[in-house]
Amino acid sequence: MEIRNIAIIAHVDHGKTTLTDSLLRQAGLVEESVSMDSDSIEQERGITIYAKNCSLFYKDTKINIVDTPGHADFSSEVERVLRSIDSVLLVVDAQEGPMPQTKFVLKKSLELGLKPIVVINKVDKPAARPAAVAEMVYELFLDLGATDEQLDFPIIYTIAKAGHAGSAPDQLMDNLNPLLDLILQYIKPAASPEMITMPLAAQPFNLAYDNFLGRCAVARIYQGKIKAGQSVFIKNLAGQVRTQKVTKLFTFSGLSRKEIAEASAGDIILIAGLSDIYIGETISEKAEQAALPAILIDEPTICLNFLINNSPFAGREGKFVTNRQLRERLEKELEVNVGLRIDFSDVNFYKVYGRGELHIAVLLENMRREGYEVQVSQPQVITKEEAGVKLEPYEEISVDIPDNCTGIVIDKISQRKGQMLDLKNNNGQTVINFLIPTRGLLGYRDEFVVDTRGEGILCSRFLGFKPWAGDVERTKLGSMISMATGKALAFSLWNLQERGVLYISPNTNVYEGMVIGNVAKGNDMVVNPIKGKKLTNMRASGSDEAIILTPPWELTLERGLSIINEDEYLEVTPQSIRLRKKFLTENERNKNREK
Repeated sequence: MEIRNIAIIAHVDHGKTTLTDSLLRQAGLVEESVSMDSDSIEQERGITIYAKNCSLFYKDTKINIVDTPGHADFSSEVERVLRSIDSVLLVVDAQEGPMPQTKFVLKKSLELGLKPIVVINKVDKPAARPAAVAEMVYELFLDLGATDEQLDFPIIYTIAKAGHAGSAPDQLMDNLNPLLDLILQYIKPAASPEMITMPLAAQPFNLAYDNFLGRCAVARIYQGKIKAGQSVFIKNLAGQVRTQKVTKLFTFSGLSRKEIAEASAGDIILIAGLSDIYIGETISEKAEQAALPAILIDEPTICLNFLINNSPFAGREGKFVTNRQLRERLEKELEVNVGLRIDFSDVNFYKVYGRGELHIAVLLENMRREGYEVQVSQPQVITKEEAGVKLEPYEEISVDIPDNCTGIVIDKISQRKGQMLDLKNNNGQTVINFLIPTRGLLGYRDEFVVDTRGEGILCSRFLGFKPWAGDVERTKLGSMISMATGKALAFSLWNLQERGVLYISPNTNVYEGMVIGNVAKGNDMVVNPIKGKKLTNMRASGSDEAIILTPPWELTLERGLSIINEDEYLEVTPQSIRLRKKFLTENERNKNREK
């Protein structure tokens, strides 16, 4: 049986997962309501976070499909997947065209010599412009230095949601067979008969964890066969060799796993029993076999401190509140989250390095759902020095905004050391690309939403490390700090809402040192949110005004990470997200300031 291995890559929300779901539904492998995005956070946010494997059968051929994330913060998931497959389906929105993450994933696949199939999706959109988008994709291939062979890419047009595909936008069939036929025609089989007879060589590109099987490796078999119960040699990136035994093998069938006794070259399988296996290592039959090329992953760009929750409300909501439990959870995360780095050397906190605010926010969201309580510090960009020059991470951002918002967006991004690369107008919308230090992007997304009245789209991709840009001008908000512990009262909040934006509603429990809102002037302000109205037995006009409160600006994880100040912690518990000062009393803050 022939095998084809493909990955579906695209910018966030261009239809990768929808296309995969439609292919599986057409093959009769999943029901209408089932989706590849099975994780609860993925379903709530509507984005893919983790790369996932599935397979289907078409015309006696097994097609292994890897669905990849589209958000820049999870690009480490994409990078390692590309090494394990033979071609990619590059999905592009028929209205939006190529976006920053499209460039990132396409660049990686072209560098590996892959020949993509271009899928122009959502051709049923009222503002769809498939011909113009096809031209834009061709220009992108040229810009990224594609070879003549790669430039000769086939294009297929789809409406992934409806499961329609065709060779032209106006000639769509009511199934996805044209796409499947193109995959069989254009992509070479994953292995030749000679490769199956060679000694075993396989490489993990993803990790999984099972409560019964322990750590598992999702691996591509490049040559030979592997059997359950077989002893294998594992060679790490440093060239050291160790021996382990394969306990179980699984193949992918639809979205489910099926246990098998043997698998051969070309297939993508799940291997259990290799307890300390890591991504990029070589699994071989003989100790003297050469290692497969290493899988390299881009470095993290931001870091922040994780520490146990020691606020006055610590331990009220969480099940896991000790330093040892926090360390164990972070060590477990390192086994499967390859974009993460953690420094455990300090006894008071753990320094966590990640790919972006969303990358860290998803880790924190998973931890709070599991019952952990944790505090984190303000995210800082990672800097390094080469040849005496200080370097910092830079990103390319693309904004798609209404024409009347152009001035304020350019002004704000310029203040944050952003440099405009190009500007294009299209039907009342302006698309602008900027080069900006990651520092300048931290905390800007919420401002962007306000400035564009919710109509703008901001996307980013990591470019690399470039020389330090100097001081970045960021809007600094002062904090409204509670001076007392108790229950916030509507009367007090009614008076305070004129001074800034509140994060809490009436009847919220507060403690001394907790940040309950912000002050636009930029200076911290200590307030009493539990003060009630003085009651007398006299009535007077004007003293019984109706209390009308503006709805609070509730803290989410991303919002908290973007507005937190250097002298604050974000307290994350299963039911609450709070901002607090590192030093809770005003005396402690004053003493620390003097130092």
